[in-house]
Amino acid sequence: MSTIQSIVSGTIVKIHAAPGDRLAPGDPVITVESMKMEIPVEVESECVIKEILVTQGEPIEEDDDIAITE
Repeated sequence: MSTIQSIVSGTIVKIHAAPGDRLAPGDPVITVESMKMEIPVEVESECVIKEILVTQGEPIEEDDDIAITE
């Protein structure tokens, strides 16, 4: 298991993935609004989402864990 971390600080505006989803490189997990820009957080390699650790509207910091993968 490993984790996916946020690449920026901001507010979560959309969650794209759910537990059990199989994602390919470049697929978004969440979108973060930071400085009035929407920035997708994407996976770097193929994985299966085990757990989403955040909720829509939640503020997050750079490097916060957002999901657990397997």
